[in-house]
Amino acid sequence: MPFKNPFLSNTIIHDSWKKFIDGSPIETNKLKPYVLESWKRSKANGIDAHSRIPTSHLPEKELLKRQNENKYLLDVAKPFMSSIYSIVGNTDFIIRLTDKDGYILDHIGEKGFIARFGRTYLQNGYNLKEENAGTNAIGLSLFLKKPVQIMGSEHYMSKFHDLTTSASPIKDKYNEIIGILSITGNYSMVHPHTLGMTTAAAEAIKRELRLQEVNHHLQSMNRNFYEIMETISEGIIAVDGKGNILNANALALKLLEANKQKIEGSNLNKYLKRKKTYDRIFTLNDTIFEEELEFVTYKGQRKKFIVDVSYLKTDASLKLIVFIINEAKVIHKMVNKIVGASAIFTFDDIVGKSEKLQTTLKLAKISSGIDSTILLQGESGTGKEMFAQAIHNGSNRKNKPFVFLNCGAIPRELVASELFGYEEGAFTGARLGGHAGKFELADGGTLFLDEIGDMPFDAQVSLLRVLETKRIVRVGGNEVIPVDVRVIAATNKDLQNETVLGNFREDLYYRLNVFPIYIPTLRERKEDIRIFIDYFINKYSTTVHKNISGIDSGFYKAFELYPWPGNVRELQNTMQMILNIVKEDTVLSLSHLPGHMKDKSIISQKLPEVLPSLEDIEKKAIMDTLELSQYNLSKTAEILKIGRSTLYRKISKYDISI
Repeated sequence: MPFKNPFLSNTIIHDSWKKFIDGSPIETNKLKPYVLESWKRSKANGIDAHSRIPTSHLPEKELLKRQNENKYLLDVAKPFMSSIYSIVGNTDFIIRLTDKDGYILDHIGEKGFIARFGRTYLQNGYNLKEENAGTNAIGLSLFLKKPVQIMGSEHYMSKFHDLTTSASPIKDKYNEIIGILSITGNYSMVHPHTLGMTTAAAEAIKRELRLQEVNHHLQSMNRNFYEIMETISEGIIAVDGKGNILNANALALKLLEANKQKIEGSNLNKYLKRKKTYDRIFTLNDTIFEEELEFVTYKGQRKKFIVDVSYLKTDASLKLIVFIINEAKVIHKMVNKIVGASAIFTFDDIVGKSEKLQTTLKLAKISSGIDSTILLQGESGTGKEMFAQAIHNGSNRKNKPFVFLNCGAIPRELVASELFGYEEGAFTGARLGGHAGKFELADGGTLFLDEIGDMPFDAQVSLLRVLETKRIVRVGGNEVIPVDVRVIAATNKDLQNETVLGNFREDLYYRLNVFPIYIPTLRERKEDIRIFIDYFINKYSTTVHKNISGIDSGFYKAFELYPWPGNVRELQNTMQMILNIVKEDTVLSLSHLPGHMKDKSIISQKLPEVLPSLEDIEKKAIMDTLELSQYNLSKTAEILKIGRSTLYRKISKYDISI
């Protein structure tokens, strides 16, 4: 209840005020020190203590701007202002909120108060800083930055002498003033705890502002978190310890062909195909890292995903399990990119101008424009893989994977699993979740099968089926997986003869031999040898930091006369070795040849201008044998120890009349 003010008599204070205003001496012990100091500042600022006219008031537009700028403060303070007003419960009180500059933003209790004291300095928009309104609780609280109560004649301006105001600053987290909360009433009706009430309310407003700021920050973080989740290029599913789906990002929903309403709240066992996998995760808490697991989408489609599973414990009772899923095809493409499953060489990288090479290049360029299976035939070192890459890069599959498998370089029992992949548990040592094979990795692109002649017979059966159906079945599995792959096979064997010998399936041979391309040996294109020498000198002299001053004609001649059983690969290695051991500014000559090339019959300066080639020798041997066997082809093939099909091909090659 309101009561009479117990503090210093307003009459004593009023007498001191009058003397101060008139310039007469006063007894300073009758006043609060900070009040006297404020009177002095007010007089120095030229404030008229008897004025009834406000000195600073905001236009409506400026007031609205300040209210908008302080909306967060108004929204929090208004409920507290209403609570205080309901407590004091008297129309002889007015509660005001000002901003950090002393402008009144809002107030409660206007009607009865204005009837008694008028509108001046009470309504919104008026400024109550000390330099505008003299000594008053709001202005002094702003100046002193602490709670203040100014009673009656302690005010500098006479029009406030019937009022008492308790004001307390509202501070932010940095302890800076953002506003002032005040309670103003008739001097004779002030409660002794009014200042304490104001101070408590200001502190509560500060805490509420801080709490709202924290909540806003958390909400902002949550929004940012969910926005980040939606931009991640992986599907993310959060489930509880019982497998109930709590949340899923957009990509996960897309992969599972569902929406949030359909998937959230359902159990993951609806989507994980194998109960064994479900038990591993939710019963055994088994770690899963980049395993291939099969899911069933909301629409019933079976899909393979590469999955990581993380186990989180948010508190003592709640376990959170996070699934990170990616479509297997996407991961396969990424793996291909990282491990270099791409073609580097193009037709421009193939060196040589010989007629035979140009004929082969013409065929290869034609083959790149069609999608048929290609069989590259040629000795080791002739550049079969380079041609395969060039064909791929010249095709409409050039932006897709180029996957390589050397059929002769892996154990025969692993060829099938390398080609077609395997399911989990297919054999001892099989990876958990299974493994994609070369056909899956090459999907959309090209699979290059080198040394196809060394492929095990049982794997040939499976390969033939894939070439005919464009579908694979993983080892140990039963799911049929469609693949779009163009196969380029290569061999240094006579596959037709291998079919006669029973080493290669005849039906697979004809399925591979849709577009055969023969790559000539270096012996068949000797006019390219000088080109290769110059090419490799330019390529490797920079690498080994050596300048080659010139090349002796005998050096060229020796290279041209050497048979090059290892073809271009052997020539390349030979040039690289020579350039590594010669000195700076060397002129290459016969002395720089490696030991195996220094046969006197080859490098003698008395070498004949022309020596018979191996082809000439082979042609003569066939013709002599035909004549000896009286042109019995079976007998001729037997004597020469070659197959009849090979004999036919060589007779045709050398245009031998029979």
